[in-house]
Formats: sequence, structure tokens, C-alpha cells
Amino acid sequence: MPSTPQIRSQHVSRRTVLKAGATLLLSVTAPLRASAAQILAVRVWPADDYTRVTLENDSELKATHFIVKDPERMVVDIEGLELNPTLKSLVAKIQSNDPYIKQVRVGQNRPNVVRLVFDLKEEVKPQVFTLPPAGNYKHRLIFDLYPVKAADPIAAMIEKGDWTADQKVAAAPPSSPKEQLEQLKPDLKAEPREELKADLKTAETQTKADKFDKNGKMVRMITIALDPGHGGEDPGASGKNGSREKDIVLAIAKRLKAKLEEQSNVRVMLTRDGDYFVPLGTRVDKARKVQADLFVSIHADAFVQPTARGSSVFVLSEKGATSSAARWLADKENSADNIGGVNVKNHDRQLASVLLDLSTTAQINDSMKLGRSVLGEIGGINRLHKGSVEQAGFAVLKAPDIPSILIETAFISNPEEEAKLLDEAYQNKLADAIVTGIRRYFSKNPPLAKNRLT
Repeated sequence: MPSTPQIRSQHVSRRTVLKAGATLLLSVTAPLRASAAQILAVRVWPADDYTRVTLENDSELKATHFIVKDPERMVVDIEGLELNPTLKSLVAKIQSNDPYIKQVRVGQNRPNVVRLVFDLKEEVKPQVFTLPPAGNYKHRLIFDLYPVKAADPIAAMIEKGDWTADQKVAAAPPSSPKEQLEQLKPDLKAEPREELKADLKTAETQTKADKFDKNGKMVRMITIALDPGHGGEDPGASGKNGSREKDIVLAIAKRLKAKLEEQSNVRVMLTRDGDYFVPLGTRVDKARKVQADLFVSIHADAFVQPTARGSSVFVLSEKGATSSAARWLADKENSADNIGGVNVKNHDRQLASVLLDLSTTAQINDSMKLGRSVLGEIGGINRLHKGSVEQAGFAVLKAPDIPSILIETAFISNPEEEAKLLDEAYQNKLADAIVTGIRRYFSKNPPLAKNRLT
């Protein structure tokens, strides 16, 4: 049995080891706490709809913000952060044409607190929120600056459409003075407000025959919503040579818009006309606000195998996907909100299910007709991935009152098709094919013949 001095010596020895261990532990963890939050990247996405500022970091950040008046400023304090060169680079990323931000100032307000001051061009409604890691991104702190007075969507569409009544008449000369007068009139009877529908119902019935000439040519204004997929924080799929889906589909959509507006009495709304993110539900909402007659979403598919190829057209399904590939693709496209970044607090989680419940068999039937017309034309310029229109639960196709299709133009993951998608001549051929398909659809399905929900 050890003597008392030996026991004391062992206790002292243990205490010494414990103290040394504690000291070692502190020396390891203390620097980790000091450098826990690191800004990895800063990105700015200016657009008329809103400007988004993204701070990507390796851990979740806590931020508080407030508005200062005269002049308009937004002040943001970010805790647990030290100023670094990446964060300082935010100053140079503000563009002179940003609709809402004049400039930003960045500084160390106090230890472990960085302050950002956004000098604003006008009053804004800010949304500040965090996003968990998704896709290739780590934690993100998001500042979305929305205008207090949002633009009227129909007025904005007309302003950006670059079309006039004179241009439309020149593009398709009316066959009679009466038809010419009809073209120059405001499009009030096409889709009246709810409170006017009862009063105009009789008049619309009487003049319905005047909306089309004897050859079936449409006279009343038709509105088409074009939806370039992805954008901003969400690049979509990428090709072997570095091309990004969001860039290709925007280029195709702009070509398609120009070609559609060459047609008589057609106007087009783009759900995005630049490189910024639009949530899936907002894309649908934009189309409904302009009372679109059609919704066409443009994408460029990707698959794990680079040999996959061909164009496809999809419509909504209420009963499940028509194939496992369609279901896989719908799940991938529906994850865009996670990648692009949606403020969950302001996002209506029930939107998708409500719209699906409201979707009618008539809407899906009209979408199938449109899809077949477009698919048949696309098949003339590119191999089809499948020879029929497919169905799946795409969130972006869930407008209950608008025939809606999603076009996968080609596989960006296939090097040959990526080269096609980057070729201007191919983009033009693709746009021409879609225009022809839409015209074929309308020749058999006049827009006034369908019922609308409000």
C-alpha cells in the first residue's frame, strides 16, 4: 500500500497533467473561436425587380439592420465577424446602374461586429435572412432590397416590349378599317377586371366574331409569359466547357421574345430579363398578374451521363410523373428555390399545393395540346429525347388557369448539344420552331375560347 506522501505526490501529478491538458485545450480552441466566421465570397445581383446582396461564409451569421432617413440608408451589423479583404471587395461590386444601391461602406464597428452601410437611391423594403448550405454553397447571409412602390407588371411588360400599335399594323396589315380600329384600341375586353366581367359579358359575346377574321387570324392582343429558368444565385446545370444553363436559356428566351413580338398582336413578358433569381412561385405569379395566355419555361437539361441527348417538352401532372426520368428532372428543377435562396418567412409554403389543387383537367389538356405542337416543331431541328410530351409535378407549371409547358431545349451536359446551345444559328432555329408550334396551337385553340380563374 502506498504511503501518504506517495499518494499526495500522485494527486499533485494528476492535477498538473489536468492543468496542462486544460491549457492545451484552450490553446487549440481559442484561435478557432476567433476565426470561426469567415466571409468566403460576396455577390451582388441588381435588377429592376430587386437587388440581392449575398455574403457566403463558413458558418451561420447573426445580423441586425435598420433604416436611416434623409438620405435613405440601410445599416447592417453582423456579429462574430472581423473585416477581411473579401468583405471589403463588396464596395467595388456595386454597379453605377444598380436601381437601388448608390454605394456601400464597410467597416469594423466594434470588436467582432462589422457594419455595412448601404446608401440607397430610393426607399426600399429590405428582407434580411440566412440560408443553410445548399448545392455548392455554404452558409449565406442575404439582403434583398425591394422597391416600396412596385412597378405595375402590365405597364412594365409593355414598356420593355419595344412594340407599338404602328409596328403591329405594319407587321400584319389589317384587312379592313374595322379590323384596323380593333388593333389600335386598348385591349380592355380581352381580360377585363373581375368587377367589369358581368357588365361586359353580353358585349363580348356580341363582338366575339369580330376578334378573328375569316382566316382565323387573331386580332385581340395575346400575352405570352416566357420563363428563362434559374438565374442569379442559381446557375442551373453546367456544360463541360463551362457554359451555364441560366445564361443559355436567357439568351434563347430573348430571341424567342423578339420573334414572338414580330407576330401580329402578341406581347411577351419575361419572368426575368437579366441574371437574377426569381422564386418558382413568383414566376407563376408574374404570369398570372399579366393575365398570360400561355406560360413557356425554357431550360437546358443535364444528366450524370454525358451521352444523354435530345429535346423534351413537359406539362404538369396531377397523378405522378410519366417516367422515372421525368420525376427525377422535376425534383431537380423544383429544388431551384433551395439553391437560388428563398426567404422562408415570407414564402407561402402552401403555394405549390394550393395551385395544384386548383389545377383543372382543362388546363392540363390545353397544356398537352400546346406541348404536342411545340414538340413536333422542335423535332424538326433536334433529336427528341422522347417522342411524346411527358408529365411531372413541376412547381413552375402549376398556374391553374394558364396552359403551361417546360421545354428542355437540349442536354447541356452533352458536349455536342452544349455546342449547339451556344450556337446563335441553332438558338434562332429553336426559337423559330417554338414560335411555329405556338402559332399552330392558337390556330386550333383561340385564346378567348378558354375559361379563366381569377
